[in-house]
Amino acid sequence: MKDEKSDIGWKRKLHEIIYGTHTPAGKLFDILLLVLILYSIIVVMLESVPRFDTKYHKFLNISEWVVTILFSIEYVLRIICIKRPSKYIFSFFGIVDFLSTVPKYLSYLLVGSQYLTAFRALRLLRVFRILKLVRFVGESNNLVRALKASRTKIFVFVFFVLVISVLLGTLMYLIEGPQHGFNSIPHSVYWTIVTLTTVGYGDISPETALGQFLATLIMIIGYGIIAVPTGIVSAEYASAKNKVKDLDEGRSCPNCGAEIYRSDADFCRKCGYDLIGEA
Repeated sequence: MKDEKSDIGWKRKLHEIIYGTHTPAGKLFDILLLVLILYSIIVVMLESVPRFDTKYHKFLNISEWVVTILFSIEYVLRIICIKRPSKYIFSFFGIVDFLSTVPKYLSYLLVGSQYLTAFRALRLLRVFRILKLVRFVGESNNLVRALKASRTKIFVFVFFVLVISVLLGTLMYLIEGPQHGFNSIPHSVYWTIVTLTTVGYGDISPETALGQFLATLIMIIGYGIIAVPTGIVSAEYASAKNKVKDLDEGRSCPNCGAEIYRSDADFCRKCGYDLIGEA
């Protein structure tokens, strides 16, 4: 019984250090992890430069192996100290951690795969937990809710834009024709989308007065169209912000690893784990 409690005790402490930032040890762990990530990215970038790789190949290779081994240990510890390892393994960060660790091992089988370690840059997203940027974590959740709530409206809007693009593209094809670079309707639709989104590559352009007039209308419509999805998301965002007020404590669920945002949370928002009993 004592051994079992001891086993749970060290796992809980390890979980607080690795997954949480509300303790000095947890914050220090993530800061050191970020430094290691930055160093490993610099090493990978230097390896891709021939003159640096030729001169410092041995040092860079050893450095990469040291970093890979440390990340491997960290990945295993993350699995060990959580009660439901699959939740971490198949989570976004779990997949990123795996992708950032395995390429160096694959380099023995596939030439050049070590450069895939640039995936480690994605792990810098943990900076939001480390710096305890409360408003950024909370606002990101509100943004996700707003995007989910407005996805139907955005889909209808995108469909409408595609229909307009096909109609205007076809009209431009009839006006300009192949002799002015509009070789087909799909090619004209491509030009319409490029113009409508105000990208304007300039690879083809209308030459007739009527075609230029239509292009002018499409450009003006484009400016109006850009504002529509922004307005949709902004409205939902304001609504979500008024409904939910998130409070970040730098904690995570010991069972599934999900972030705990509310200070008064009794249960995990994802798996329903009893956070009070854990405390």
